[in-house]
Amino acid sequence: MPSLSPRVLAVIPPMTQLNTPYPSTAYLTGFLRSRGVPAVQEDLALALVLRLLSPEGMRALLAHAERVPERRRSLTLQVFLSEAPRYQATIGRVIAFLQGRDPTLAHRINTRGYLPEGPRFDSLDGYLHEDADPLAWAFGALGLQDRARHLATLYLNDLADVLREAVDPRFEFVRYAESIATSQASFDPLADALGAPPNLIDQTLAELTQAALARHQPDLVLLSVPFPGSVYAALRIGQTIKALRPETRVALGGGFVNTELRELSDPRVFDFVDFVTLDAGERPLLALIEHVAGARPAEQLVRCFVREGQGDAARVRLHSHTEPDVPFEQVGTPTWDGLPLHDYLSLLDMLNPMNRLWSDGRWNKLTVAHGCYWKKCSFCDVSLDYISRYETATATVLADRIEAIVKETGQTGFHFVDEAAPPKVLRALAQELIDRQLGISWWGNVRFEKSFTPELCQLLAESGCIAISGGLEVASDRLLQRMKKGVSVDQVARVTHAFSEAGILVHAYLMYGFPTQTVQDTVDALEYVRQLFEEGCIQSGFFHRFACTVHSPVGQDPDAYGVRLLPLPPGGFARNDVGFIDPTGVDHDQLGKALKKAIYNFMHGVGLDADVRSWFDIRVPKPTVSRHRIGKALSEKG
Repeated sequence: MPSLSPRVLAVIPPMTQLNTPYPSTAYLTGFLRSRGVPAVQEDLALALVLRLLSPEGMRALLAHAERVPERRRSLTLQVFLSEAPRYQATIGRVIAFLQGRDPTLAHRINTRGYLPEGPRFDSLDGYLHEDADPLAWAFGALGLQDRARHLATLYLNDLADVLREAVDPRFEFVRYAESIATSQASFDPLADALGAPPNLIDQTLAELTQAALARHQPDLVLLSVPFPGSVYAALRIGQTIKALRPETRVALGGGFVNTELRELSDPRVFDFVDFVTLDAGERPLLALIEHVAGARPAEQLVRCFVREGQGDAARVRLHSHTEPDVPFEQVGTPTWDGLPLHDYLSLLDMLNPMNRLWSDGRWNKLTVAHGCYWKKCSFCDVSLDYISRYETATATVLADRIEAIVKETGQTGFHFVDEAAPPKVLRALAQELIDRQLGISWWGNVRFEKSFTPELCQLLAESGCIAISGGLEVASDRLLQRMKKGVSVDQVARVTHAFSEAGILVHAYLMYGFPTQTVQDTVDALEYVRQLFEEGCIQSGFFHRFACTVHSPVGQDPDAYGVRLLPLPPGGFARNDVGFIDPTGVDHDQLGKALKKAIYNFMHGVGLDADVRSWFDIRVPKPTVSRHRIGKALSEKG
């Protein structure tokens, strides 16, 4: 690095998550500092929500809500307007409670007379349980804090609904304007939105951006965009930087860019940013920093899009100077220095003990290995760097990073955010954690493969593992083979049961709508899932609709999977999801509603003895699976 390295500011744009920082800036800041680069970070997603959900924010929101014509006011907006003084009086205290600063407020919240209650509270009446008080059933007499956090979360969800109705219909707490970025071939929808007059949320974000620029005086701002729901806000931030501090260079990167913008050709994107980098950020950033410092020509940038020329002559060019990526063992330790760790909000959306981990509590996020050691699944982006380049670090290096993070943050909860943590590495790490007596709690994502024996599951539990998530996808041996998943339903049952027997909660990622999946396949899969819950193998799950991407084996060889791809629309922006025609002609959207309803109830212990056909609104065939198939598999040796 040059002796006078540019000052770098890494930014988390709205929206990602509210309970813990999204880890990308922590990784990049830690890495850059290890290379002598003066780097700092800001979470503008959290800052935006805290500004909107404040007494000052409530006053501004009330002014906007009052402008909505009476004939267009929903029940949510009517409740907010009638209860505005109570929202004004309670919002600051509720935020402090969710930050863990005022735990005794739980007693007031639980009276059900302290918080104004909008339509979101109606969900409390939807729990199918004989107990007259659903919260008493869910949390019991001792669940004081959890009960209050759930009520406070419903209160915030009501306010999010008000923001959508009175300010911006695209707003959500975990995504913002997602639909105008997701697989949009054309940049037009984003360009139109960014060219529109700024609303209250845009203005607030601009003020926060201006304050961050004044604090840090950066030469280079990194906008890390993991999801489509953070693209619009990232470009709004870039827009503000260009207006207030045009000499500051802006780079865009992250998961969304890596999957969706690999063929970027629309020059208008560069009205908001100067550079767009692909894949693992370390090597491209080192090259980019040298370039900003004047020590490297543009032609030697690494995996970096730039705009060349002006006006009608403007073109996008990808500089692909070849340099080796920084090995995973040398990327350094993430740092959360500069992020307000005590300001994050522990929300409780769902009453399920496993599902809550995604929104409740502040977790130090860490990667055990780069990429995926399996990299064969036909629905996955196996051709891209974040999957295909598999690298590990030793247990000693990983434990050293864990110790350093605990020392810095004072918090011992870890979420390992791998695509699929390798069992061999987890075994070595678990033993290292036990030998060092680190006493952490951790959870992460794995493949439900036979390497996870009861003995290994017990070792992981002793090292601090509290929960595991993994992909069962479609619970059908035929489709699992077609997916090249490398597991069977019986094997998944035995592995998940081993985790559960070790006291580790298990979440299953489930899929529907995979090519050639029939109605019978779907009904049978739901029966398998019912039995997995019934036998205590899994405690949580989520069904998502299969999406074909251009980077997956299905997208690259559709004939092999019996489908025909639809032509991609023209445009120079995002290119990832691709439509396809499945000859089965099944209405997967209609089936999906039943699947999601069923699993929601399964997670709350409801309907486990019912015929799975009862969840469907249409006539479906009887399951071909024996009602005791999973129990039988558990009684047999794998």
